[in-house]
Amino acid sequence: MAFTADEACSLLQRAQANHGLAHAYLITGPEGSGTRELAIRVAGMLVKKEIDPLKHIDVHIAEPESKSRRIVIDQIRDMEKQLQLRSMTGGQRVGIIFDADRLMEQAANAFLKTLEEPPRDSTLLLVSAYPDQLLETILSRCIEVPLRPTQRRELTERQQELLRLLRDFSKVPRPGMPQTLTLARQFQALLAQAKEAITDQTSAAFKAEEKQYKQTTDALGDWLEAREEYFKALSEARYRSERSALIETIEQWWADVLRQQQGADHLDHPAFADATKAVAGQFPVMDVLRRVVAIERLRENSGRNVQEQLALEVAFLEAFAA
Repeated sequence: MAFTADEACSLLQRAQANHGLAHAYLITGPEGSGTRELAIRVAGMLVKKEIDPLKHIDVHIAEPESKSRRIVIDQIRDMEKQLQLRSMTGGQRVGIIFDADRLMEQAANAFLKTLEEPPRDSTLLLVSAYPDQLLETILSRCIEVPLRPTQRRELTERQQELLRLLRDFSKVPRPGMPQTLTLARQFQALLAQAKEAITDQTSAAFKAEEKQYKQTTDALGDWLEAREEYFKALSEARYRSERSALIETIEQWWADVLRQQQGADHLDHPAFADATKAVAGQFPVMDVLRRVVAIERLRENSGRNVQEQLALEVAFLEAFAA
């Protein structure tokens, strides 16, 4: 369940009032959801400084600063050193990592040790629009605070195509394994289109930077390798984000089916109301919930080292076969 920034802040304030704050939170959400702003508000709440909390002596920040736009190990070591020191005000110390998905491998491993043995009277806040890029061991040691965008995003062409595929599939009487696996392959084709488009975009951006840099210096050195690494990571992050958006579209489809069964007024995709209404009449509520769980499991597996095609086929068979 995703929250607005205000809702999330209120929940964390209540947890603090009841002495129930965890030592580490991962604040996630797409651009425009207010992730950075929430981290700043929470920091202000913890150090009791609402105005410019990032300037407080007990608030320590790490964010991408190098040419490669990565967070390096020295930044994490410096933060860890500061958090180990006694608070200058006798209160909480806060460590914030903005764009945590930009942690380099060594930095991520160093920060993992901090999570495993957090300093006393300290709270760690990670902020990321691409949490799938973080180590599984880091994710498991943080409580995620997912934020939803303040405005509903327009559907991409691939999301619209997926909804049309779902609408057409809903017309198949008692679909079995062949029809369901066909739908899974169509979904994989959308993912392949996304990956190709993203690769083309990031490759073009890298070549443009390389050309511009060559015009100013003959020594590419480590810079070129760092930028290649950056664009490779960016490409992977964008692909995971696209995949997540498509999985979310399926979740919304089944959510609309549930809403149709309950006679709710709001639908995520009202243009496909006839199709979701037809599906709502085919299954009991508990069956629909079971199918929702299958898609939720697919989302979870997408963030793990699970073979993508196998995970998709299993999830689609559980979610769509009659």
